[in-house]
Amino acid sequence: MTLIVFPAIDLKGGQVVRLAEGDMDRATVYGDDPAHQATLFAQAGAGHLHVVDLDGAFAGESRNGDAVAGIVKAFPGHVQLGGGIRNRASVERWFDLGVSRVVIGTAALEDPDFVRAAARDFPGGIVVAVDARDGMVATKGWADVSDVTVVDLARRFEDAGVAALLFTDVGRDGLLKGCNVEATVDLARAVSIPVIASGGVAGIADIHVLALHTRDGVEGVITGRALYDGRLDLAAALSVAAAA
Repeated sequence: MTLIVFPAIDLKGGQVVRLAEGDMDRATVYGDDPAHQATLFAQAGAGHLHVVDLDGAFAGESRNGDAVAGIVKAFPGHVQLGGGIRNRASVERWFDLGVSRVVIGTAALEDPDFVRAAARDFPGGIVVAVDARDGMVATKGWADVSDVTVVDLARRFEDAGVAALLFTDVGRDGLLKGCNVEATVDLARAVSIPVIASGGVAGIADIHVLALHTRDGVEGVITGRALYDGRLDLAAALSVAAAA
């Protein structure tokens, strides 16, 4: 199995941004044309893209729909989308638009039956976001921290048919501290669902290490700031992932 490298496009007010530790007040703007950014990633060889409607994550409903539509139209590969997807209508809307997979976070904790039903009705299309602060699940755009552990939440969906778990170490996200490989691999080994790593990717070394753990259940890795800051070359990352 080849590690999937997901370049990230985070949307805030229609712009391409990256946050530090999920803090909306600590946003760095990297561009105002998300569709063009998606095209650049495609030209570098990416077949998958991870998009987050940050405003939607906090509002609980889509806030950057036009930007997402532009990205889907511009990107020839698979688009994975998260942010404020908390009901059936939202799920159906994004699939109708052409999104390949939707990421559900807050609702996975608050309304697991909804997630199970969606996973049943859209096989291979539902990803559950397992966002962690110090091992506990964070929700509502990472503004709240629950009393549920990451592994406990993940195991609730063991038999639900979800496509993957998206594990983010919130304390590392956007800080270039390096991915929390140990926690990612521990989660992948604890459940039968493939795991996507996110948060803190600093450079090519993170890709090398994660690529060694695909047999443990690590499906992919999301990278944002490292790409935008020039610390990670996407073509090189894709090459390392393929070679491993």
